[in-house]
Amino acid sequence: MDNAIQKKAIRRLRIAAGQVKGLEKMVAEDKYCIDIITQSLAIKQALSGVEDLILENHLSTHVVAQMKQHKEGKAIKEILAVYKLSKKK
Repeated sequence: MDNAIQKKAIRRLRIAAGQVKGLEKMVAEDKYCIDIITQSLAIKQALSGVEDLILENHLSTHVVAQMKQHKEGKAIKEILAVYKLSKKK
């Protein structure tokens, strides 16, 4: 993994982990439902940002290498699998 992307991803994951702890505390303290949902949505956005970074890394490193090695089918299969997973909610 590209070092800069790895650092960004780890930083964002640590932020998300803190948000999850805060969310847990909000639920335990019976905070207002809309505030809990708002925090939950912020966590989802943070994780989506991590996914974007990892996908960017994969496309710029692994997929490029697969294309150069004439393994286009493998690259396409992996990307489609991730795409299909992202559509399941």
